[in-house]
Amino acid sequence: MKYTFIKVSTFALLSLANLANAEDFYQKTKGYRVEPEPDPPSYVRNLSKTQFEQFRDIEWLDVGLDFRTRYEYRENDYRPWTDTSSGKSVTKYRDAPNDVWLLRTRAYLGVKDILDPLRFAVEFQDSRSYGDRYETSTNDVNEFELIQGYAELYFDNALGNNRPINIRAGRQSFELLDKRLIANNQFRNTSNNFEGFRMRFGKQQNNWDLDTFGMQPIEKLKYDFDRPDEHTWIYGGVLSIRQWSEFATIQPYLIGRKTNGDLKNNIADMDIYSPGLRVYGLVGDSGFDYDTDLTKQFGRYGSISAGKQKMLQQDALAYSLELGYTFDHEWKPRTSIYYGYGSGDKNGKDSINQHMDTFYGFNQPWSRNDYFSWENLHAPKARVEFTPYKDVRIDTGYNAYWLASATDAWKRAGLSDPTGKSGSFLGHEFDARVRHQLNPYVDWSLSYSRFEPGDFTTAVAKNAGPFTSEATNFFYFEVSVNAFGDGKPKYK
Repeated sequence: MKYTFIKVSTFALLSLANLANAEDFYQKTKGYRVEPEPDPPSYVRNLSKTQFEQFRDIEWLDVGLDFRTRYEYRENDYRPWTDTSSGKSVTKYRDAPNDVWLLRTRAYLGVKDILDPLRFAVEFQDSRSYGDRYETSTNDVNEFELIQGYAELYFDNALGNNRPINIRAGRQSFELLDKRLIANNQFRNTSNNFEGFRMRFGKQQNNWDLDTFGMQPIEKLKYDFDRPDEHTWIYGGVLSIRQWSEFATIQPYLIGRKTNGDLKNNIADMDIYSPGLRVYGLVGDSGFDYDTDLTKQFGRYGSISAGKQKMLQQDALAYSLELGYTFDHEWKPRTSIYYGYGSGDKNGKDSINQHMDTFYGFNQPWSRNDYFSWENLHAPKARVEFTPYKDVRIDTGYNAYWLASATDAWKRAGLSDPTGKSGSFLGHEFDARVRHQLNPYVDWSLSYSRFEPGDFTTAVAKNAGPFTSEATNFFYFEVSVNAFGDGKPKYK
């Protein structure tokens, strides 16, 4: 009996030690559409956990096959497009409604564990559009492209306590922080990706980890193989601290972008640094959650005019704050209020540039119409999200927008008034969306948004084209199919 007690106690202690090493400190944010895409991507499944029972022992292989189609209808779109039919690039506005079918197919294959420390992954994506009334762009079309292809050295427990070190080299697609500066852009039909090196100390589940990278962004070519932008490097690091407080994940970071200019090709020099701090979490069991981000940009920014370059001092600021509350109700309703700010340039004739550089950020948290990003903007927002039935999610929100600097441009619409006499109110937007997981293999979503122009937009747009001063209507219907289902094993 004594021997049995000692044996059980020893087993219990070992189990507790293993549990401590395996403890998961990671906590997702409840912020609206700012949770980074996981690694590997969310549509990827481990082969041993798919519906194919004959592969249940193949734990070293990750696979993914995903198809998405989306029908979009836009009326009075504020985003300009480039017409090259005359042999020259001419910027125009869409003077007629447009509807388009967007198709995206992704395939992923990743090998891990079996060849450790060597691992590798490849991911292909095919993006196409049909029925577009206007000339297509690389936002919609990028046919049969390698968006990830990297080799990795993964040293498990290199730092002890289930804390690895991994080094990746090659083409990669990833998201950081709240996706406002670095994102692969899951909503868009094509993806942001980069080529270079990424080194991570620890992993997401640890009480801390450090993610560092140095990469060149990939230039998209609609019908040819993409290539790295050899003029530009994006680099930096994010430290995530999770155990310091049960109420907060703390993420100090530094992201930089350096471009070696080429006047012959109208490419300006740039050397910008963006240190910042993001903090998010849940306030105990109170139902409250929050997500904040603050970044300051400095460095040098080149401006080219008449074949000559003028170097400006970069001096920009941006911050973001979301506060949410989830009610104790079976529908799990969450209400949230938000305020975002990105500085704009105060004087286009001086030697200082205050216009925030958003790098490679994700715009959907700002606007369902994709009209705004973290630059030259004041943006308050209110939103409600709830789940009325199992696997059915609904969200709706109201947004308002002002220019941070009335003399600077609304870049995504190509509208500006250097005199500042047109005011600063851009307009307001209402949106609503329904998402439903029909079965383990099929998801669909339906969305509508309307943008009503403000004083600035109405006044300035008349010079660009009378139709741009009208309200925008944007509707889409989307269906996604995952060949391996929702990742929940169908066998016992």
